[in-house]
Amino acid sequence: MALVLFAGFVSRVNLPVETEPAVDVPVAIVRVIHHGISPDDGIRLLARPIEKELKTLEGLKEVVSTARQSAVYIVVEFDAEQEVKSSISDLREAVDRASADFPADTEEPVVDQLAAVGEPDVVVALSGELVSERELARMSNYLQKQIEKIPSVMEAKIYGDREEVVEVVLDPRRLQHYRITMDEVLNLVARNNLLVPAGDMESGAGRFNIVVPALIETAADIKLLPIRSSANGVVTLGDIASVRRTFKDASSFSSLNGQKAMSIYVSRRTGTNSIEMVEMVRELVELESNNFSKEIAIDFIFDNSFHAKSMVDELSGNILTAMSLVLILVVATLGIKAGFLVSLGIPFCVLGSIIIISILGYTYNFMIMFGLLLSLGMLIDGAIVIVEFANTQIAAGSSSREAYRSAVARMALPVSASIGTTLAAFLPLLFWPGVAGQFMSYLPTTVFAVLAWSLLYALIFAPTLGVILGKKAALKNDETEYFDPEMSAQALFVPLQNMYVSLLNLVIRKPLSAISMASLLIVVIFVAYSKFGAGVVFFSNIENQFGVMTVRAQGNYSVEQKRMMTSAVEDRVKKSGIKEIRQLYSSSQDMGLQRDSSRDQISNFFVELVPTSQRSLSSTEVFAKVRQVTSDMPGLIVSAQNLDSGPPTGKDIQIQISSTNRVALHDTAIMIKNWIRKNVEGIRGLEDTLPISGVQWEMDVDRSKASMQGVNVANVGQAVQLVTDGLMIGKFRPDDVEEEVEIRLRFPEDERKLSALEALVINSQAGSVPISDFTHRVPKPKMDVVQRIDMEEAVLVMGYTEDGYLADEQTGQIESWLAGMKFHPDVQVKIRGANEEQAKSAAFLSTAFTMALGLMMIMMVAQFNSFYQAFLILFAVVISTAGVLMGLVVSQAVFSTVLTGVGIVALAGIVVNNNIVLIDTFNFIRERETDVSAQEAVFRAAKSRFRPVLLTTVTTIVGLLPLANGLSVDIVNRSWEYGGSVASWWQPLASAIVNGLTLSTVMTLLLTPAMLLLPSIIRARLPILFRSSSE
Repeated sequence: MALVLFAGFVSRVNLPVETEPAVDVPVAIVRVIHHGISPDDGIRLLARPIEKELKTLEGLKEVVSTARQSAVYIVVEFDAEQEVKSSISDLREAVDRASADFPADTEEPVVDQLAAVGEPDVVVALSGELVSERELARMSNYLQKQIEKIPSVMEAKIYGDREEVVEVVLDPRRLQHYRITMDEVLNLVARNNLLVPAGDMESGAGRFNIVVPALIETAADIKLLPIRSSANGVVTLGDIASVRRTFKDASSFSSLNGQKAMSIYVSRRTGTNSIEMVEMVRELVELESNNFSKEIAIDFIFDNSFHAKSMVDELSGNILTAMSLVLILVVATLGIKAGFLVSLGIPFCVLGSIIIISILGYTYNFMIMFGLLLSLGMLIDGAIVIVEFANTQIAAGSSSREAYRSAVARMALPVSASIGTTLAAFLPLLFWPGVAGQFMSYLPTTVFAVLAWSLLYALIFAPTLGVILGKKAALKNDETEYFDPEMSAQALFVPLQNMYVSLLNLVIRKPLSAISMASLLIVVIFVAYSKFGAGVVFFSNIENQFGVMTVRAQGNYSVEQKRMMTSAVEDRVKKSGIKEIRQLYSSSQDMGLQRDSSRDQISNFFVELVPTSQRSLSSTEVFAKVRQVTSDMPGLIVSAQNLDSGPPTGKDIQIQISSTNRVALHDTAIMIKNWIRKNVEGIRGLEDTLPISGVQWEMDVDRSKASMQGVNVANVGQAVQLVTDGLMIGKFRPDDVEEEVEIRLRFPEDERKLSALEALVINSQAGSVPISDFTHRVPKPKMDVVQRIDMEEAVLVMGYTEDGYLADEQTGQIESWLAGMKFHPDVQVKIRGANEEQAKSAAFLSTAFTMALGLMMIMMVAQFNSFYQAFLILFAVVISTAGVLMGLVVSQAVFSTVLTGVGIVALAGIVVNNNIVLIDTFNFIRERETDVSAQEAVFRAAKSRFRPVLLTTVTTIVGLLPLANGLSVDIVNRSWEYGGSVASWWQPLASAIVNGLTLSTVMTLLLTPAMLLLPSIIRARLPILFRSSSE
């Protein structure tokens, strides 16, 4: 036993700590870049070849293809049961096969695995008004390399930086003066940036390597490249252009508290300790910062390790609080000596379970800790039954050895059956599919580990310790006194028992009336819930220290315009006086890749609040206030909400419209959105993913006229690129960077205007040809993005549910309207989001509940050899469900599909334990004393089992009671908090168990005795039925 305690302590110390469990979801993103390609062409030429190959992969759940100008992004999600490495490997092979059909000049596709949780563990932000962008970039790149060397770091990704580029700014007048064609310039780098293997040479003096340096190594080398030569001299690239090493034009931005910043998002590897990892990152950054300018400000923001540590410490304190309450209760009821023997099982089982958790490779997270908290009351049930029975025998005169031998022999079967039924209830939860299943699977695993050790303790260790302690007491001739409850325990327990005996006598005298009243109460509860229930949600609303803000604006805005609008939002929030906001980090990168991303989103904010103990408003109230103060900003739509906690689902309301007919698709989406806006109350931020209206310019080329002047369409495209993003003519790799740097041709900035398109001149073999001779600039509608979901073009209508409303009721209203509508035959409409996950989880929990009842029914029939008694035991499950619903009606709390549902399934295994012990004792009395009447057997069984039944129930209730009432009590740090993160997480599950167990226990102590008498009453009043059956 000491070895188990020591090994458990060591395992706990070495166990990695995190807030939420790591859900390893096989999700990957495929990025394909082709500069200049339109969204429609991107879908046709890049996305469809990949989608064709993806059809051959197994376990594919969803494919979301998004095509934008110059790029295609494909987010691929596999079933959660698929092995991650294998799925990603198969995906890479499929993309490689598809790349053979890509157009020329398409960049190599990149496949990356996405994390299930997008938030980093910590962000290192670098900023400085007096520091150049290059200095910030140099420090960011250096720190990124050093951070990624930390073994526990999975990725350190830089945001807010720009790619380096060598700009070759051509002088149009010099091009015309030298009559240099674009083909001459395009082939220049390719001819002069070569690796030339000249070989080796042997001579009498030895063997020598011959080297012909031909690689471009610096920007100065580019300037000296010869374009044309004659007897009169050489024209180099530097004669017709200026060459400089700079950064690409800004396509995104990021800032910290209003100041431009570069940030490094650091994410840890699965199964590593986030707290230790962040500490190592902090130490490394502080050490390396001495090698850079002191003007660079370094901030650590969104430090999830601090949040994880405070949450883990708080929940650990709650576990110790619950443990203390249980210990006090056990000692008060059984006495100090026997209470010590029972209570010793708590650290033994908890630390023993941590050994198993460590072996399984789990982290010490919220689900593990709540599993321990949930098990605190249950794990001593078996020990209570054994010790209480042995104490009764010792009080009757038996020795401790005989008493514990008799207790184990007599109670081993009911104790094993009780634990077995509890495990049977939790067993189906291990097979919960999908992301929600992976998220919740830690809970039943923990309960299994704890209860397995509790069975060992109840049947082996507790009796052994009891005998040892009994021997020591016998040496002092006070063995009986040692096991007798103290006067305090008697004073607490006897009044309760006397009250119960009075009620029990009344029930035994009028069992039918008791059964009728109890049945009526259960029916009333179910009817009351159906009429007055507060509704259903997928997951509970969690108090959070972090949140997100999104800024939307429709229009064809430049990057600088988006930055200014984002700054205006940030200034408005700062000046609003919301003291609960600690930091604001804004960014415009990686917008619109997920299924439910907004099309008109220009930026997003990560918002860090001060800890809950230091603010008067909840996180929900803070973000509601943010929405209020930004609601009147012209042209801007600002949404703000908590970061998702629990299984990810996206926006509350999501309606997916899919079709091969684009016109019908868009018309249907607009119609659905308008109907929701007019008819469904309580939806904020209603939007769609339709392409944003805009204008694009097409250069309509008369190919015949162009050909007559020696020009083709490719020449026109190359000329146009000179006034847009630049024309790439090659790459080179400088010594001071790891990635290759592009070399791009451009015209001077003052000539990169829309009006310059008509003034472009192409130098051909026939001379200088104005582009306006054979092209016309034509305005056309702009298709900024095309999205396909599961190989079909799709649009989503989506929004958030306002506080005080339920997404379940809103989607129900929408579904009823959709069912009565007749849309275009090519259009399919589907409800997605939380409602979709809620339906899946509800279906599984219903199946799990049925399976649990089936398993328990088989076990009960095998033990009691009676279908009636098995039914009577399982009827406690119905009563406990009624108790859960009664609590929801009284408190007007919503039914959480995941947490309340798990609570009901868990109750199925908990509440039957009391019935098992009571009915087993009743059967034992009837078998041993055949002349005892049913009424007398029921009375003796119920009276003798009152204390263990009451104690096993109250220990479970007491451990969860604070959280069930939204109160987090941390006895270690001597603090308490109402409605905080820990309490909001677990209140639905804890309250379900407390309410269900309370009603079920009362009913077990009163209704079960009455129903045990029912067969004898029927036999006495309808003897003809039993006479005919015997005949």
